[in-house]
Order: sequence, then structure tokens, then C-alpha cells
Amino acid sequence: MAKHLVLMAGNIGAGKTTLTERIGARLGWRTGYESVVDNPYISDFYDDMRAWSFHLQVFFLGHRADQHRAAADDARSAILDRSIYEDAYIFARALHHLGNLNERDYLSYRKLFGLVTAGLPRPDLLIYLKAPVPILMERIRRRARNIETGISADYLSLLESFYDEWLASFDLCPLLTVQTGDLDYVNDPRDLDLVAERIQEKLAGKEVMDLR
Repeated sequence: MAKHLVLMAGNIGAGKTTLTERIGARLGWRTGYESVVDNPYISDFYDDMRAWSFHLQVFFLGHRADQHRAAADDARSAILDRSIYEDAYIFARALHHLGNLNERDYLSYRKLFGLVTAGLPRPDLLIYLKAPVPILMERIRRRARNIETGISADYLSLLESFYDEWLASFDLCPLLTVQTGDLDYVNDPRDLDLVAERIQEKLAGKEVMDLR
């Protein structure tokens, strides 16, 4: 079978990590996850976002570049639960928009991001997971992570608008959009089979409909 590099993208609470786990197990693929526990800047960032936003974004850039490269170099197909591209087009942009990343640091970060990503292999597929903001808020509430306690519906809506703008002109690789609001790929094997089937068809170059 051909080797593939597949990336997840999507708002906080969209179901990226869960689907990455399920697809990795279902298809026998290598999986990769966002680094939070071993992030040396995360606690400082939440104490003072304006002081530590640049440091946090540079850490994530390095972490995701390493992860992307390792997955691309592995002989196995791989799926990662967050793409490196979201760092710049979604999260650094949001920090800048909200005044937590000043113009000088934002422009420096974007230049570094461009240099790093220019040397990375292109993914074979980007899967964009999308759900209504009220559903995202409920999922975030249920999982009760300390670092997510300050997330608001307005912030999620802002991120969603950035996702819409970014993906409207995205042409790096094929894109599959999956609406996760009504899907239960944790408890319903039929939903997982459906998503896995669409992914494989998309990777095979077939014209398939997004899951809406």
C-alpha cells in the first residue's frame, strides 16, 4: 500500500485527537499528537500572554516541524492531530488580532514560519473537522482541562472565521471537510467506518463528498 501523510485541522473541541486515535488504530497508521504536557512555555503563557506568545509559537513551530518531518520520513502512513499550518494561519493570527502578539514579533514569526514550512514535504491530505460553536463549548466543558477554562464562544467563533478564510484558498493538498457535530466515531463503528472510507477514497484520488 502507498505511504500517506495525513494532517488533521480544526477548532478546539472539534474531535481531532479522538479521530486521530481511531483512524490510526483502524488503518494501522502511525499517530502524532500536539505537545502540551512537555511544553516549557505553556504555564508562563497563560500567566502573561503578551510576554510569552512569541516564545510559545516558536516552540510549537519547532515541535510540529520535527513531528511533520519524522512522520514524512517514516515508512508507515501517518496521521497527525494538528497541522503545522494552523500555527500561523489560525493561532498566531488570533494572538496578533487580540493584541497578545505585537506586530514586530508577529512578522518575525511569520517569516520564520515561511522558511520552516518551505522545507517540509507536502501532506497527502488535510482533514478539517468542523462543529458548531455551542457543541465545541460543551465538549470543552466536559473534558475539563485547566488550560481551557478561559476559552469563550467568541474566541472559538474568531478561530472559526480564520479557518474559513484560510481554507477558502488552501491548495497545498486535497482537503476533506468532516462535520463532527452529529458523528459519533467513538461509540458508533458505522460512523468511524464512514470517515475511514472517505479518507481512503480521497487519498486514492477519487472525487468524494465532504461529510456534512
